[in-house]
Formats: sequence, structure tokens, C-alpha cells
Amino acid sequence: MSNMTGKGPVYYQEDGFLKINAYLKEAKPSNVFILVDNNTHRDCLSAFLQKIDASENFEILEIEAGEINKNLETCTGLWNALSELDADRKSLMINLGGGVVTDLGGFVASTFKRGINYINVPTSLLAMVDASVGGKTGVDLGNLKNQIGVINHAEMVIIEPAFLGTLPQNEMRSGLAEILKHALISSEDYWNRVTNLSELTLDDLDEIIKESVEIKSKVVTEDPEENGLRKTLNYGHTLGHAIESYFLTHSEKITLLHGEAIAIGMILATYISKELQEFPETKLDEITHKILDIYDRVEFSEEDIQQIIDLMKYDKKNSHGNINFVLLKDIGETVIDCKVVPNEVIWNAFEFYRKA
Repeated sequence: MSNMTGKGPVYYQEDGFLKINAYLKEAKPSNVFILVDNNTHRDCLSAFLQKIDASENFEILEIEAGEINKNLETCTGLWNALSELDADRKSLMINLGGGVVTDLGGFVASTFKRGINYINVPTSLLAMVDASVGGKTGVDLGNLKNQIGVINHAEMVIIEPAFLGTLPQNEMRSGLAEILKHALISSEDYWNRVTNLSELTLDDLDEIIKESVEIKSKVVTEDPEENGLRKTLNYGHTLGHAIESYFLTHSEKITLLHGEAIAIGMILATYISKELQEFPETKLDEITHKILDIYDRVEFSEEDIQQIIDLMKYDKKNSHGNINFVLLKDIGETVIDCKVVPNEVIWNAFEFYRKA
């Protein structure tokens, strides 16, 4: 089963390993580098290598796990390692890990010697349905998310849900947020299915992951450079990224995973949609209720909220000094480039979240 998006085709399970082995045989890369973090090195690497032919020529590159390491310093370490290990233009990089590994590994590969080929093998739910698909690569600049990066597609993406067996519950929930987002921007039917899974089994997940990847792939194929439709994938991210960045850089705060911050961002964006796009209030309440069933509520002080609003100026989706929101008229009906969202409405959204 595959989603052929022309660029960076996505393959599932055994089919994926057949494709990667055929690729290694045909492309004959001069060297193969596998990028892991300490978690995927321990939990996923040997299972991956068992499926790969001729794995004795592989070099393993390891980075420290966590968003905090998704920066240019980590990239410099990897570029140096590649140089020392005689990587050339015909080398291949395989990124085996979650969103940090696929984002950063894709960026390192895309820039080393003006670009070497790479393959993504996402091991977290977030990376499977979001980070590894669509050719966006990048790293953070200080506390600003994904400020440095390029759009450059992987040779292929291999999705093996068996890797999810090693994932902690909070990381599963983090990935679920992107699935919920795909549902909100695409269809009420899909939304109802993904929110009625009181206990996600891995079998349910296989189908849901495929559908989620299909929603994203379809959008990316139609608008690879994010001139229009692709912006819908940013639903909940304008405030969500600012919340994530803020919590990441204030060490006294709890660290929020990407999906935990996006979940809050989606509640806020849906409230703003009700205020500015007449999104149905009953659905706002239902969405808020379902999201808060899955994610713990987070407390925000007035100072927190002010700083989060200030951080939104740096969002990559903005242009000409305007903050660009994606809003909903209804589930599956998006409105992009909503530039005029009064601060008062954003404050009210936080107040709604606090009381919900």
C-alpha cells in the first residue's frame, strides 16, 4: 500500500522494506548513514537493520533526543561527522526517528554538499502522520520553531506502525493531535471516527495513519510550496507553535510536547473561528470537550498570554507584518490567511480555554 505523491512516495510495512532494499540495490549509494537519537538507537535500530539487506556498510550517527537539540549546533556536529566519514554527493541518509530526527536529518541531508538523498523512517505517531511527509525540513533558531529549513522531498517515506509499540503514551497523544487536525480540516466523518476511539488499538491506528497521511499527501501534492491550500495544514499551529516555543524556553514551565501545544492551539483557533467565521458554537463545545478528554489542561497567567501573543509575530506563515491565521467555517471548511484577528479575541479565546 502506498501513497504515490510523485515526490517522496509513502510506503507501508513490508512493502516499504521491499522498496528500500530495491532502492539500495539500484541506487548503490557510496555510503549509507543512519541518523538516530538515543531512544531510537536503543528501541528501533536493530529491528530496522534486520529488515535491510547489506546493512554492514552502514554508519550510525546519533543525536540527543528532544526538541531542545533541534538546532544548528546539532547540524554542525552532523555535517562535521559526515565530512570526517568521507560522505560524498552519492551518499544516502536514512532518518530513523521521530519528528526531530526527520526534520533535522532531512535538513542536514538537503544542505550537505548542496544536497544528498535521504529516506525517512518515522518511529513516532507525530512523525508518521506529519513531520516525515511532505518534504518540509528544518531546525529551530533559539526558541523560534522551524525558522531555518528548506522544502526538499525524501526519496521515500517508510511507515511501520510496529515501531509505535515503543512509544510512551504522552508521545502517542502528541501524534494524535496532528490526526485530529487533519480531521478538522478535512471531514466531519473522519473527525467522528478518530475521536470515538476511546482505546486506540494498533489495528485501528493502521487505517487512521493511512488516511491521515493521505489527507496530508493530497494537500502537499496540490500545493507543494505552500502558496494556498497547504496553509490549511497549519490549523491550530499559529498559537500552538507560540505556546510550544514559550514553554520550551521557560525552564520553570512544564515542557509541552508539540501535539500537546497544538491541541491547545486548536481549541483557541476554533473559538476564534466561532467569533470571526461563525463556526457553530455546538461544534466548538464538542471539539473542546473531546480535546480536553485527551489532553491535560494547562494554566496560563496574563504574562504568559502576552508573551505568547508577542511570539506569534515570528511565525513563518506571516507576511507583511500580519499574523496569518487558518480558521474554520465548519469542520472540513477552512479559511486561510485570516490576517485581522483582534488581540481581544485572542485573549477571549484563552479565557474560553481556561473555563472550558
